[in-house]
Amino acid sequence: MKKLALFMVLLAAPLSADVTSPSGKTQDCYCTDKQGKRVELGEVRCLSVGGRVFMARCEMSLNNPMWRETGESCVAS
Repeated sequence: MKKLALFMVLLAAPLSADVTSPSGKTQDCYCTDKQGKRVELGEVRCLSVGGRVFMARCEMSLNNPMWRETGESCVAS
């Protein structure tokens, strides 16, 4: 009986790790911003890296989330 309970707990662990977006899709990959906050795939942000300021989109590359430069400059207000 203990083995069955342990099996059920281990089986449920990956299910609770998934994140569901407001549209109902499960997303377990995301980028992070400077403060470590979650940024969903497809979102565009203004980044400052090594003295450069540019727009970048959170995308997947070889099964890893990464920031890809869009070629646009950040809008200054």
